[in-house]
Amino acid sequence: MRLSHTVPLVAASFDEPNLVSCAGLAPVMGLAASAGLADLADRWLTVPSDKGANAGGKVSALVAGMVAGADSIDDMALLRHGGMARLFERVYAPSTLGSFLRSFRFGHVRQLDAVASRFLVGLVGCTPLLDDVDGPVMVDVDDTIVQVHGYAKQGAGFGYSGVRGLNALLATVTTTRCAPLILAQRLRAGQANSARGAKRLVADALATLARLRGPKTNAPVLVRADSAFYGHATIGAAISAGAQVSVTVRMDPKVKTAIASIDEHAWTTIDYTDAVFDEQTRRWISRAEVAEISFTAFSSRKAAERVTGRLVVRRIPDLATDPGQDGLFDAWRFHAFFTTSDLDTVTADKTHRGHAVIEHVNADLKNSALAHLPSGHFAANAAWLVLAAIAFNLTRAAGGVAGGPLTKATTATIRRTLINVAARIATSGRRARLHLPTAWPWENAWTTLFRHGLGPPTAATT
Repeated sequence: MRLSHTVPLVAASFDEPNLVSCAGLAPVMGLAASAGLADLADRWLTVPSDKGANAGGKVSALVAGMVAGADSIDDMALLRHGGMARLFERVYAPSTLGSFLRSFRFGHVRQLDAVASRFLVGLVGCTPLLDDVDGPVMVDVDDTIVQVHGYAKQGAGFGYSGVRGLNALLATVTTTRCAPLILAQRLRAGQANSARGAKRLVADALATLARLRGPKTNAPVLVRADSAFYGHATIGAAISAGAQVSVTVRMDPKVKTAIASIDEHAWTTIDYTDAVFDEQTRRWISRAEVAEISFTAFSSRKAAERVTGRLVVRRIPDLATDPGQDGLFDAWRFHAFFTTSDLDTVTADKTHRGHAVIEHVNADLKNSALAHLPSGHFAANAAWLVLAAIAFNLTRAAGGVAGGPLTKATTATIRRTLINVAARIATSGRRARLHLPTAWPWENAWTTLFRHGLGPPTAATT
């Protein structure tokens, strides 16, 4: 494709007051209103002084900006262009929204957590999100470092990744048919241990999940996590809430002893559908074997705090040998996880490896609202994380309503196809109509979203 020579482009001017660049925000914020976002924020948030006035409107504006692609406070200016003031009321300036965030304290962040969890319940109730939540579900827990720059960020430090940043702890829910949604979130100091606060996060996440499911649901909930969360606090919180666990274990002497006691005939060969790239040897592995053995976790604690389950072990050939030097016997590398589920060995291993889905959520957030943590105040950044989770779930709901491939699409894809669509506003009879580009490839999906969020669109004449 190249520029037209028939009608050469010679000038451009920003002088059209009836254009908007993100017409998809209208039906998306209609969804947010149906789920009660503004009302919940007005009810639960008690941010003091004039900075906290009309909390519902300010929370909605921040979420709308994130849905449209804002990843900093200054980016919220995109809500004030062209005809946006004709589509939305109370379009706040970025400075007003920044002052609102800087007024947050830890208690206000927890209030915003309450808004986020209740908003998710409302969102699931008015959209096809998690329509199979009454069946088996997986709750994944993981943390990630959000990189920051400069010395003015409160709480910034060097964590396990060696990157200066703040630590975001997430819990997501996934079903067999639906893409992940964020159940709970916490922001911690950059040097925080991964498991810090995980007990409370898991308890909050499972409490939110209980509100999403029917009161008579007996289908199992499986909490998955990596070895950083293998501790009595996290696993105990999941067990106390009635969930099963599948958590990677550290290769301590007790685990190594248990693995060594597995009979050689107990191993079952499994062929991976896709080869696995081994980072240590820089080679692809396409064969593995699994076995299991009974195991009691935390046996050094008092009897009431011990957890009985199984140790499921996957072994792969150890290829970290010198070329041309074949061993006298097979050498293996072991990967073990502790589980209390009743799945068979092969299924339990495959299900546990599905925990990697939360990495997609981490990457999605960092490719959108969490590209930056915009404030020097820790509480403001903690609130920003909660708002980013709300925006993530809302965008996911928009994709679910549109249907088709967008049901499991990333935030960037949904934003490109449904949100950031240019439109011209026309008013007739005190009613506004949007005129969008002809031959838009995702016209049917956009129309479905519009109909769900704002009601059936009226056919506009040209």
